[in-house]
Amino acid sequence: MKTRLLIAVAVMAFTTCAMGATPTTLKLQRGGTTVPTTTAVGGAPLTNLELDPAMTGGDTHDAPLGQGLGLGAQPLVNRSIAHGHAGSNRMGSATRTKSNPQLLGGFNGLDFYDTRFANGGNQFSVEPPDQGLCAGNGFVMESVNDVLSIYDRAGNKLVGPVDLNTFYGYPAAINRSTLEYGPELTDPSCYFDESTQRWFQLILTLDNIGTTSSFAGTNHLDLAVSQTSDPTGGWIIYKLPVQNNGTQGTPNHGCPSGFCLGDYPHMGADANAIYLTTNEFDFFGSAFIGAQIYVVSKHALASGAASANVVLFNTGSPLVSVVGFAVMPARSSGGHFVSLHGGTEYLLSSDAVFSSQGTSNNIWMWSVSNTRAIDTMPQNLRLNFSLVTVQPYAVPTSMAQQKAGSTPLLDCFATSCAPTFLGYPTNVYPGPRALGVNDSRMEQVSFANGMLWGTLDTDVLLADSSHGSGINYFAINPNSGVVSVNDTLSLPDANLTYGAAAVTQRGNGVIAFTVVGPNEYPSAGYAGLDAKVGAGPVHIAAAGVGPWDGFTGIPFFGSGPRWGDYGAAVVDGTRIWIASEFIAQTCTLTEYLTAPIGQCGGTRGSLGNWGTRISAISP
Repeated sequence: MKTRLLIAVAVMAFTTCAMGATPTTLKLQRGGTTVPTTTAVGGAPLTNLELDPAMTGGDTHDAPLGQGLGLGAQPLVNRSIAHGHAGSNRMGSATRTKSNPQLLGGFNGLDFYDTRFANGGNQFSVEPPDQGLCAGNGFVMESVNDVLSIYDRAGNKLVGPVDLNTFYGYPAAINRSTLEYGPELTDPSCYFDESTQRWFQLILTLDNIGTTSSFAGTNHLDLAVSQTSDPTGGWIIYKLPVQNNGTQGTPNHGCPSGFCLGDYPHMGADANAIYLTTNEFDFFGSAFIGAQIYVVSKHALASGAASANVVLFNTGSPLVSVVGFAVMPARSSGGHFVSLHGGTEYLLSSDAVFSSQGTSNNIWMWSVSNTRAIDTMPQNLRLNFSLVTVQPYAVPTSMAQQKAGSTPLLDCFATSCAPTFLGYPTNVYPGPRALGVNDSRMEQVSFANGMLWGTLDTDVLLADSSHGSGINYFAINPNSGVVSVNDTLSLPDANLTYGAAAVTQRGNGVIAFTVVGPNEYPSAGYAGLDAKVGAGPVHIAAAGVGPWDGFTGIPFFGSGPRWGDYGAAVVDGTRIWIASEFIAQTCTLTEYLTAPIGQCGGTRGSLGNWGTRISAISP
């Protein structure tokens, strides 16, 4: 269904919603420097510390593998507040193509093996990966939980894998010789700014108490900025505390446990500033405070200044009439920024997660104005927000079924393999396990051709009347509020999930996503996007070759199946690079048990097999 909708929004929605308080002004301090350097890949294939105890609430210092992990705790990061869906759904009707005339090429990116065995294996097993991709000046840089690599345009690896703890100057995630723990790094994001010719790499860092496996509660955004246009060279690291309890220069947002958490950080930019947004939760509880918008001087960062001005807008403040969730800042290509009102940055968010039924036909458009004042009078920046009516969307209610195939981790649990090698009790679980899908939070936002382009995942009906996941997309004129294109991209027999769109200044774009269904292994997919016809047919950039077979799909682990948390798409001149999670390997239980155990010839780890695919597309 690709109907072109023209939706005019009431003028009042664009004139009366302004934040009624002076924003909080802060300082971002320069820290150390770093150079991305490939770390050794290797280490013991299986240990009694495969998972970070701090993330699971357990203590594994002397426990056999798999015991004492405190499994079943709510994931600490990438939380949701979504409710179930009880409304109507749109039936999937998009078509597939067997050829890919727009596909310029592609290569496999980082995978579970890289993230587990980088830095000599002093890493944890991590799922899901999360996708940070950026490109420019002849380079492509990918970061996931918890490694990064840098490639040339042909896909040749120039640096990597580099574990993120080493890149940001921290001790290893786990020193397997001394059992000392480094901080937990998660949710990477990356951006290449053409106007300054600088690379920006963002991560959320959760501090430990000393070298133990217990969280201190303090957490900060670490923002690395390249010193030149070459990402393989030197970088400067800046640190921004986000526990927002009145310590380390932060405001006090009153989180019940005494520490707030800057979850799900993302990044955008205009001519004057870099925008960092987070979902603020209570660190040791479940309370949601509201999305945070941090405005940071881009010129100070690009010049390597000792400090940079920061302006913080708290959408959870009582002075704001609407609470933001996953507020996503826009990115623009080619230096095409908005100069109106002293410089303006647009952001989008959705609100179905707040509905008791998990449905909505509204999204929120936010704007930060007078951004030119960030270096001289930061207190004069202003936040405005307005309501935009779009096609109804809903929080997906069902996980994504996948095609049956070899799942050696799942098979291991059904045999003596589990107690012998993994340290878990034998149990038979049906397989392959379904994948987790996204809630309806806003995904990547682009400002291009005078329009704001965004996507979010939504509940849809499949041909067999079961529930699935599709992608709602839209293009909004930020001045008039007119929605020029808005529809749902979905297939009748498969799920599309974790969509991310990028659009060139000519108004031609690409939506990247994962395609998965009962007849399809998790595959990297994409569709064209423009303001005249909306989304085009679904293409497969790289077909999955086997089922997802990860530890969060084992009910014993409690937190539920995790797949992705976000994808990525970026404009690089006349091409668009996309990165999606998919499955690039398959093996049998016999191959899984062949030494080194669980690696299947270096294609996976004992507890997971996710991979990523990076593709170049001419829109």
